[in-house]
Amino acid sequence: MEGWDPNTKSTLTQIPLLTTKAGPRDGTAWTQRLKEEYKSLIAYTQMNKSNDNDWFRISAANPEGTRWTGKCWYVYNLLKYEFDLQFDIPVTYPSTAPELELPQLDGKTQKMYRGGKICLTVHFKPLWAKNCPRFGIAHALCLGLAPWLAAEVPILVDSGMIKHKDDAATSAES
Repeated sequence: MEGWDPNTKSTLTQIPLLTTKAGPRDGTAWTQRLKEEYKSLIAYTQMNKSNDNDWFRISAANPEGTRWTGKCWYVYNLLKYEFDLQFDIPVTYPSTAPELELPQLDGKTQKMYRGGKICLTVHFKPLWAKNCPRFGIAHALCLGLAPWLAAEVPILVDSGMIKHKDDAATSAES
C-alpha cells in the first residue's frame, strides 16, 4: 500500500479480508467463502453509505454464487451515469480475479475487452495475485472497478461516447 493515497488506504483497511481459499468447485469450502464474500461486501457497502459514497449494487444471480449482476454508477459534472455490472466467478477463483463487465460500454474505450470486460491486467491483476486469497469481490470493486470508472467515464463523456440519460432522451424527442 506504499504510494497509495490516504483515502484508498483507509477504505481498503476497512474492507474485511477473506481467509477461505475456495472456488466454485470446492463444495462446503465454497459455501464458507461465499459467506465471507457477503460479509466483506456488506461492510464495504455500509462504509460507502456512511461516507456518502454509495456507487454500486450487486447480488448473486444464481444460488451457487458464481454469477453476479447489478448496477454501478459514477457522478461526473453533477450528473449520474449508471451502468449494468455483471461478472462470473472463475473456476480457478480466488487465484484468478473475476472479470468485471459493463456491457453498455462494450467497444467504447480501448481500456476494455470484447464483451464489455474492463481492462484490469496492468495494475490490478498483480495486486490480486499478491493478496490471494485475502481479496474478494469487494476488493475487486474497490481497487478495480472504482478507479476504472474514475479514469474512463470522464473521458467517455467528454468525447461524446456516452451521454447522460436525460441528454439522450432530449435528443430523441427532437
